[in-house]
Amino acid sequence: MKLFHSLLIAPVTFGILTSVPARATDLNLNDAKIYSQESSIPSFDSIYSSDWSYEAIVDLVKSRGCFGFIPNGNISRFEAASIINSCLSNVAQLSEIEERLVEEFNPELALIKSSEDEIETGMSEFEAGSFSDTTLASFSTNLSMGAIDGTDNSKVQAAYSYKMNLSSSFTGDDELNVTIEAGNAAGATDEIGGHKGGDGLVVDGVSYTFPLGDKTTVFVGDNTPGSKLYNTACVYKGPSDTLDDCGNVSSSLDAKFGTSAGVSFDIGNGFIAALGYEGQGSGSEGLATLEGNDAYGGQLSYAAEQYGASITYASIESNDDTIFWALNGYFDPEGRLPSLSIGYEKGNPDTGSDTTSWFAGLSWDDVGPGSFGAGIGTAEPTAEDTDQELMYEAYYSYPITDSMTITPLIYVREQSELNATNETGLMSKLAFKF
Repeated sequence: MKLFHSLLIAPVTFGILTSVPARATDLNLNDAKIYSQESSIPSFDSIYSSDWSYEAIVDLVKSRGCFGFIPNGNISRFEAASIINSCLSNVAQLSEIEERLVEEFNPELALIKSSEDEIETGMSEFEAGSFSDTTLASFSTNLSMGAIDGTDNSKVQAAYSYKMNLSSSFTGDDELNVTIEAGNAAGATDEIGGHKGGDGLVVDGVSYTFPLGDKTTVFVGDNTPGSKLYNTACVYKGPSDTLDDCGNVSSSLDAKFGTSAGVSFDIGNGFIAALGYEGQGSGSEGLATLEGNDAYGGQLSYAAEQYGASITYASIESNDDTIFWALNGYFDPEGRLPSLSIGYEKGNPDTGSDTTSWFAGLSWDDVGPGSFGAGIGTAEPTAEDTDQELMYEAYYSYPITDSMTITPLIYVREQSELNATNETGLMSKLAFKF
């Protein structure tokens, strides 16, 4: 049985939703099969950020380059096992700490990777190329409120956003993702509020990802960033829209042209190369034409246990075609020292002045029951011979439960215009995931 089939069973049974499929034979966990179905039922005990296994999983995510799975707050044992399985699905040899993680979460991994004859579910056999009658779904809702002194939004405002992610597989190794959103973030909540399209549910993105061999992954999509397969070196998890890109503002290839595609290749030894593309395929301009705008990009990233780096390139067509280069890096020491993430981007348009953007952020994963972070960076790309406008922010993320987190944020945004008053924003976001 494909692992995707097992992943369909586990979330339906236990309510834990994950959307990254992998092959059951990819990970050397044959010993996990000694567990019976009854002894493999996962525990809902929480893994806290102070636990050795939590820290080991964070290190695993960084060293194996699967940054999309960095845990944020307390997680259950089954969620931890899902992250381990996703990061190690194509690994031929495990390190000592990875073997320890596999041993610790063997019961949960056994359930994820159990074969058809070990789980009596009555499901029909999942054939390659057949249609999956079960789709994995995950949901999130954000409730935010705030005010910004020095602006027209100085009065307290509130907003919501809702997101539904649907994931299906047809071979056990591929993944079809559909994102549906609604929300009314605006004004004082625009910085952390999420979706801004209104109360009606809309399809916000569609993508299909599939492997080509053991080391190459390909995706095609619509309304999906061309950088979907990038691994930008940043571990800062700030909630603001302005600084969450870690200085990789335009090189991250999210031009919102519509049609997108990309490919990534695992070079080995921590190196990953990726290419991305966006074009106006949904309009009459067409793809890769003189009439339409296109964006091309590429990235080379490296990730070790405690540090990583990436260099990103983008060529974006518009009224003023621009070339962008970005450098990002992070260092995450052991112990109570904070992680450091930095980024720098240079823009070179065909006409007009060059622009620069930069960012630096510190993150402490263990500050009381939650995590704390502080960052500084350019609020907008700064043109040559102009005054830069900086933004400073600090936040604290507190997990109320495994599925509910509150994050207050305070920031100051400079205004370079003469006699303009700096903006000071104070807001909070209550996030639910289910």
